Amino acid sequence: MPNSGPDFDRERQVAVAAAEEAGGLLRRRFGTAHCLRTKGRSGDVQMDLDLAAEELVLSRIQRHFPHDRILSEEAGLLDAAGERTWLVDPLDGSNNVAIGLPAYVVGIGLCLGSTPVMGVVHEPVTGETWHAVRGHGAYGAAGALSGPDPRLPRPGPVVAWTQGYAVERGDVTAVALRAVLELRCRRVLQLWAPLLGWSLLARGTIDAFVGYRAEGVDLPTGALLAAEAGVDLRTLSGARFRPGFAGDDSGRSFVAARGETLAHLLREVGTAVSPAAPG
Repeated sequence: MPNSGPDFDRERQVAVAAAEEAGGLLRRRFGTAHCLRTKGRSGDVQMDLDLAAEELVLSRIQRHFPHDRILSEEAGLLDAAGERTWLVDPLDGSNNVAIGLPAYVVGIGLCLGSTPVMGVVHEPVTGETWHAVRGHGAYGAAGALSGPDPRLPRPGPVVAWTQGYAVERGDVTAVALRAVLELRCRRVLQLWAPLLGWSLLARGTIDAFVGYRAEGVDLPTGALLAAEAGVDLRTLSGARFRPGFAGDDSGRSFVAARGETLAHLLREVGTAVSPAAPG
């Protein structure tokens, strides 16, 4: 990616330090975590670790950037004047942690208006951190992230899937999308941790990511990481996808891939999505 625009280096450093510190807390207390409550009819859960990690991350951001707005998974919107909004998912994968599955990450992003400009994803299990700044590329400990191969794998692509918590179990479009992906892809991963899916895509470990009415608090962070690694982001109808955290979730459906794989998936989801469906 060309180097252009602000580098947000201080923001990135603060976010990386906060995410890694929160990740250490999550890793140490993973075996003793317990569920505090179930959120709504979706079955999503809130763990004690959600709140502990969130308190740590919010305190770091507020200490360094006291005048910025923050939207966090558990605390909601901590409003402020200005166009800068931090997005915090202190434990993406709470449902996994609740059943003892070590598949979870910490995500921190920054938006100017509705545009993501900096994103950090930290995986406590491996200790790895990936970060991106708009116009400056995406990086991990081994260097620049290059995204997936644009060629369509002969057995079909490995695709991550996510849908928002507001999507009903029998939603016609969601059911149709999942069905066509299961039929036309080698494997469909339902990770219960969207930011983990975005990091896999940015690293090129999987071939694509498809989302339907995705949650807004982690979408811009993950999408920026993938986009800066060279991934193409499209709506379900093939238009350019602009990830945002505000507004109706009907604007948060996407296909993220490259080259032949992207073309293949857009053809397939086109058979599943009616003209009136979101995206």
